[in-house]
Amino acid sequence: MAEVVIVESPAAAGALVADQIARLIAGRPDAVLGLATGSTPLPLYQALQTRLADVDVSQVRGFALDEYVGIDIEHPESYRSVITREVVEPLGLDPERIRVPNGSLDGIEHAGADYEAAIDAAGGIDLQILGIGTDGHIGFNEQGSSFASRTRIKTLTEQTRADNARFFDSIDDVPMHCITQGLGTILRARHLVLLAFGEGKAQAVAEAVEGPVSAFCPGSAIQLHEHVTVVVDEAAASRLKLADYYRHSYANKPAWQGL
Repeated sequence: MAEVVIVESPAAAGALVADQIARLIAGRPDAVLGLATGSTPLPLYQALQTRLADVDVSQVRGFALDEYVGIDIEHPESYRSVITREVVEPLGLDPERIRVPNGSLDGIEHAGADYEAAIDAAGGIDLQILGIGTDGHIGFNEQGSSFASRTRIKTLTEQTRADNARFFDSIDDVPMHCITQGLGTILRARHLVLLAFGEGKAQAVAEAVEGPVSAFCPGSAIQLHEHVTVVVDEAAASRLKLADYYRHSYANKPAWQGL
């Protein structure tokens, strides 16, 4: 079972996970982080600015979860631009050590295999940050994704494109395809941290944490991992049947265990 931590606000969630990441980097200066984009991890990245202000992060490495296919990397909503703007520059990371899947049409046939090789060469991901879509997708692994899948090209659902249209001028500007770490890739990380906030994510969280392990909810793949931390606010936790137990368990958790 994943550890579920219910907090009062996204800011509290960001602070909690930022403390864990700061401890990780202090113990391993060349730690490898899996980086998610979107609005969900922003409180975490904001909290990290304070936590890492006096920490040497010059050796930290990172791998983004996904990228749109065919988008100009200079486009403000390419995930290369987003990661640079929201993570690399504010945290003072070395941009040469932060990788994003190559969504260029030139070489797209082997871009997934190339990304997998780069993750392997880095020794794997120590801590993977995840969000979850309203339909239960993680990364861009849409419903029906194989739990054994590796980094590959996926066609986005209309729901995902509609959810992401707020970042573009219109839904017509949202790319149809993406390159994403697969569920199998994500499950190879040593620690998964899934963040979710708001009532709109409540059903997806409940299905991922307490529902059957099913391709209908790709996020349910986290139930197969040995070290998962799900950090949610009260609204996102509102449909969890075992919410009281999760609160009790976390309140009585030995301090030495960390997240």
